[in-house]
Amino acid sequence: MRVIVALGGNAVLRRGQAPDADVQRANVRAAVKTLARLADRHELVITHGNGPQVGLLALESAADPNLTRPYPFDTLGAQTQGMIGYWMQQALQNALPGRQVLAMVTQTLVTAVDPAFEHPTKFVGQVYEREEAEKLAAEYGWTVRRDGDQWRRVVPSPTPRRIVETRLIHQMIREGVIVVCAGGGGIPVVRDERGRLTGVEAVIDKDLTASMLAEALECDAFLILTDVPRVMRGFGTPHQTEIAHTTPHELRALEFPAGSMGPKVEAVCRFVETTGDMAAIGRLDEAERILDGTAGTIVTPNGRWPLTSTL
Repeated sequence: MRVIVALGGNAVLRRGQAPDADVQRANVRAAVKTLARLADRHELVITHGNGPQVGLLALESAADPNLTRPYPFDTLGAQTQGMIGYWMQQALQNALPGRQVLAMVTQTLVTAVDPAFEHPTKFVGQVYEREEAEKLAAEYGWTVRRDGDQWRRVVPSPTPRRIVETRLIHQMIREGVIVVCAGGGGIPVVRDERGRLTGVEAVIDKDLTASMLAEALECDAFLILTDVPRVMRGFGTPHQTEIAHTTPHELRALEFPAGSMGPKVEAVCRFVETTGDMAAIGRLDEAERILDGTAGTIVTPNGRWPLTSTL
């Protein structure tokens, strides 16, 4: 099968950890143990989060007295794609001697008139107490919002339209290359009036980008791998229950938090509705069991896996 994996940001940096390079590289090496086993059995494309890394670099850039203005978000996205992609590429090469691995810095096309630019919603960076968040917002011109019990910076999150390098990724897969790409949802770019690409200040939802890319690459399965075993019905209530097998129709009838599980559910629903193939949300260390149908929340057109006809 051709499988695309969207790694949650916790695969690189877990909440509460120091953002040291050694810590993040160790987390990547741990994630690659599972990814390497998938690559032995399937054609594999890997995407990943970069929210904490972009947030940290943005803060450092804003505070750097040597800069006349902070680095824009498209540039920070490129920096973190390269950094995390390098860690992942090297870990995969060490785990799979002889296999070709390519980490690509990729651009994601959005439209300049997307209403998201007027309404920032995407969380980036670390969490703060409200007083500190409001102080940073006043100092750096940030927009901040509540994220659970604490506060974080938010930036525009326009809808992804296409990965500019899609044809090249397709070519690499056909040649047997494991591709790491679309980190953090990709570098947000628009086309100007002359058709030229230019970066914009935004962060694209990584799961929606992965869903779009999975469709464009004609993947058989789309896995969002995070730190939760399954999607929960009635999450946070006394009656919460795990969802094992379901359909997009059933998932869309439920409510999920907009800042966490909501985009993941939307991403898997879009992929299944468009392609008729399988998507799933579950734990990284259970990826193989998810594909076997014994773990995670598996989403298919008829709620069955492996797929069987309803005729």
